[in-house]
Amino acid sequence: MQLMVCAGNSCRHHNSEDVITRIKWRIETDEELMNSVQVIQTACFGLCASGTIIKVLPGNIFYANVKPEDTDEIINEHIINGRVVERLLYHPDDQKVITGTKSLNRKQIRIALRNCGVVNPENIDHCIKHNSYLAMGKVLTEYSPAETIEIIKKSGLRGRGGGGFPCGLKWEIASKNDSDQKYVVCNADEGDPGAFMDRSILEGDPHAVLESMAICGYCIGASKGLIYIRAEYPLAIKRLKIAIEQAKNYGLLGVDILGTGFNFDISLRYGAGAFVCGEETALIHSMEGKRGEPTNKPPFPAQSGYLGKPTNVNNVETFANIPQIILNGADWFASIGTEKSKGTKVFALAGKINNVGLIEVPMGTTLREIIYEIGGGIRGGKKFKAVQTGGPSGGCLTEKHLDIPIDYESLTQAGSMMGSGGMIVMDEDDCMVSVAKFYLDFIVEESCGKCAPCRIGNKRLYEMLDKITQGKGTLEDLERLKNLCNVIKDTSLCGLGQTSPNPVLSTMENFAEEYYEHVVDKKCRSGHCKSLYYYVVSDELCVGCGACRRCCPVHAITGDKKQIHHIDPDICIRCGECIEKCSFDAITIELEPKRVTVL
Repeated sequence: MQLMVCAGNSCRHHNSEDVITRIKWRIETDEELMNSVQVIQTACFGLCASGTIIKVLPGNIFYANVKPEDTDEIINEHIINGRVVERLLYHPDDQKVITGTKSLNRKQIRIALRNCGVVNPENIDHCIKHNSYLAMGKVLTEYSPAETIEIIKKSGLRGRGGGGFPCGLKWEIASKNDSDQKYVVCNADEGDPGAFMDRSILEGDPHAVLESMAICGYCIGASKGLIYIRAEYPLAIKRLKIAIEQAKNYGLLGVDILGTGFNFDISLRYGAGAFVCGEETALIHSMEGKRGEPTNKPPFPAQSGYLGKPTNVNNVETFANIPQIILNGADWFASIGTEKSKGTKVFALAGKINNVGLIEVPMGTTLREIIYEIGGGIRGGKKFKAVQTGGPSGGCLTEKHLDIPIDYESLTQAGSMMGSGGMIVMDEDDCMVSVAKFYLDFIVEESCGKCAPCRIGNKRLYEMLDKITQGKGTLEDLERLKNLCNVIKDTSLCGLGQTSPNPVLSTMENFAEEYYEHVVDKKCRSGHCKSLYYYVVSDELCVGCGACRRCCPVHAITGDKKQIHHIDPDICIRCGECIEKCSFDAITIELEPKRVTVL
């Protein structure tokens, strides 16, 4: 019997390490259990809101929300007595008990995530048992580089890092540029807020990435691979190091791989989490020890990249698809998805949604299916308002976009983009002006500063949005906001700057009324903008005790003892001290001020 315990980051936050420790301790103290039960640490199962996750084999029993104190019951009831612990079984929103991962992954097809939650990523034997390196062996012994590239081209696989450039064509270009040395680079920087797709793949199936990089190296004539990974991903780094060492020991990396004469080695390069280094030229500069700044193209990295040599750059998810394309065929992969967007896409589903986690769906799946059928709808029964796709460079889509298919062309046409795969859901309590301001704040912080449109323009955008959220904006500001967005899009150097105004433009297009309310009515309907909501004293509940007046740091509250007190909205700084001190619940937050005329 096997206990597959999730050791991904989300479950680790839910004390999965303690769960694993207690299970192992209990098993190690029982000789019979030691001989019959195996504990395997896996990566993310996808249901990050339901950790800690345990899958029991055989039977494919799926336990969720397991706490350390639950482990004895699982062992005593399930492992020893063969009785399923029903209270710990995963219950989705339809209240039907899930006892297996097949029904859990409804509407999903796991290709990039196929081994996440299935294999022990720190045990190469377990990974090989699940077909790791089988595709590489097939390529090295049966196909020429040109034949392999043709398979990838025929599959229709496009880059999953956001650009959507055809993967096979990219490899072909790199293969045709002659050089004494070429490089394969894996972009594992993943700087989008709310995104954790690449991290989960590296934590759950690092050998898939190593295998694919070797296949790419064989195709383009490269002998060295580099993985550029955020230093903030310690677990992914640890497992990559283990996987690389194990692969070298097995002769799957290094010199004369599988006796074919092909040499390929992989090493790690660490990034500091700069968002701009997700752009391939900035990434290459960072690996070279230079400032992480993009450069004009051409030349493209496939022509002159790392150290001036031809370099192929793909992200983690793109590489994770390669082995399955080789093993199952180009036609199989091309049969999934839409006409121009083949295969599946991994999304990090986050925000105001019930089933937060990692999903992988066929291209063409609608937003409605993702949010309501896979995601379980909006948390707390709230009304859906918007979903941000494509990270800070994407756009906010609304209810009218729920039925559009998720593919590169459809999202771009709707004013958003695929991006790397972050998907943040918002409900009726979110202020869309503040959402745009949040993303602009991120962009300003992450801009490399090389070009003026991005460095200065986005700063001015942020200042205008800040002015609007403070209730100081004008109708002229709205016009200037839109004009500046278009200038930044047209004149910025790289994709970061060119797409940075998307959150502003999409929210202005889809939620124009909220911008006008902030500017004309000086009102925020969600009550999110601090400067546009007001602390109001109830005439019925106030007893005139003076507690609120005494604690106010700016003396905005007036009133005599045992008389109704009043808060001056022009002086109040919205610190909330008065609400905390009031014992009679007489102070509330309102969207309209209460004006008192003093005679």
